[in-house]
Formats: sequence, structure tokens, C-alpha cells
Amino acid sequence: METVKNILVALDLSSIDNHLIEYSSFLAEKLEAENVYFVHNIKKYEISELFEEELNKINLDQLIGDELNEKIEQRFTAKVNWEVLISEDSNTESLIDYVANKYRINLTIVGNKEPKAGTGVLTGKLLRLLKSHIITVPQTASIKLDEVWIGTDFSGPSKKSFQFIEPIRNKIKFQLNSLHIYHVPIQFSPYVPKDDAVGKIEKHLQQKSSKFFKKFLINTPDKNEMIYAKDKSVSERFLFEIEKRHPDLVVLSDKGGNNISSLLIGSLTEELFNESLKSPLLIVK
Repeated sequence: METVKNILVALDLSSIDNHLIEYSSFLAEKLEAENVYFVHNIKKYEISELFEEELNKINLDQLIGDELNEKIEQRFTAKVNWEVLISEDSNTESLIDYVANKYRINLTIVGNKEPKAGTGVLTGKLLRLLKSHIITVPQTASIKLDEVWIGTDFSGPSKKSFQFIEPIRNKIKFQLNSLHIYHVPIQFSPYVPKDDAVGKIEKHLQQKSSKFFKKFLINTPDKNEMIYAKDKSVSERFLFEIEKRHPDLVVLSDKGGNNISSLLIGSLTEELFNESLKSPLLIVK
């Protein structure tokens, strides 16, 4: 399985930067990474023409570089090589994708901001562009890994999440929960009592789960949860569980299967990626 050697951290000079630096330091050390690249894109076109004369008198790249270097020196404590990369590009997502390809990035870290604080670089376009794994980190996220959730629909593509986490699990001791959220197929509703349907579906999913872990030679998680979405959509129920229980990390594959009672990983991934979550979300490519 691919190891995480090179990490990219997207910074934007907002208040979340300090937390991203500290979080990346924690991850880089735990994952035994080799290099961390801190990237900032200067969007000069967003600066009013009123200040054009003042900007011509200063070296903005150097000033921002010095500021970021100072921040990182104070907060990045992992014994890992790091470098600050400053650029000017009209499209931040394209810049991050370019840097990720050039430096063979395995994991990209971006901030997950509250809506009122702006979207930063967190967009669906970035999710589609990047070939690297990507983790979105809210400012409120704890810098620890005691409980990790993996959302699964028991499809072949969703095995990637477990395969990615397994070597990390060997380095860091944490509780690993597998979550599958399901609905009762609507065509059964008028004919089968809901309690009976839920019971039968859960039994079917438990069997499917056992076959899934056996087929792909994946170590069984510490906890295997089947959660009935009830009157919520799958993404709404997933968000509800995250808000209620605050896992340290949620992991999803970028694509999944298409089973009628499945968690539908592909669509769920994109929905959650654009939400303001309370827990970090790792998308495994």
C-alpha cells in the first residue's frame, strides 16, 4: 500500500492557518512523512487598485513568505523537512493540483471553514482535480487520533479506505469504527412492516460485511455499525452522527458502489466534502 511521503498543506493567511500547521505537524510525525510543502497563492487581482501604488513598492512574495516561515517555525515541531511555496495564480485549485503533481504529493491538507469565514480552497473542483488523498480540517478539530470512522458501502472501491488506514493503524493505536448507513427501499414500505424490514436488512448487511472483510483480506474494525437513516437522507444522518459523537477522523473513498440500500460512497463523499464539518474528513483516492 502506498505510504504518505509527501504532504501538501494549503494556507491562505486566515486564522485557520495556525491550526493547519499544527495538525500537519502531528500527521507528518505519525505517518513518518519525508517532506511537507506549505503552499500559499497570492491573489493580487483581488486587491483593490487603490493600493496598486503601495504594492509596487514592496516585495509581497517575500513579506508573505517571511510571515509564513515564522509561523511554521513556531508551530511545526515534527522532525520532517518542510518548505514554503508562494505563487500567484488566478485559480487556487489549479495551482494546488500543479504543485501536487510536481512534488508527487500523497496527501493534501486543506482547511474546512465555517460558511461565514469563507470557503477558502475547499471546493468540489479540488476534490475532482487532485490525484492525491485529501483531508479537510476544521479549526475546531482536536489534534489527536483516538477514534477513526470509515464509511463503507461494502463495494470494491470502498476497500481503499481500509487499506489506506491499516498501516496507519499499525503505527497509531486508535479505535476503528466501520459505518454503513441505509434506508428501507421505498418499494417495500407499503407491504412489509418497517421493524421487520429493518431487522432483515441489518442481518443481510452483517452478512455482506463479513464477506467484504474476508474477500479483501481486511482486518476487522473494532466496531461495525449499521445505522438506519430513518427519516433523514444518508448524508444528513452521517452529519448528525458526526455532530453528536465527534470522531477524530472520518474516512471515505472517492467512489463507491451503487446498491439500493448502500451508503452510496461516491455521492456521499462529494456532499460531505462541501459541508462545514466538526471532524476532519479524509478522502482516499
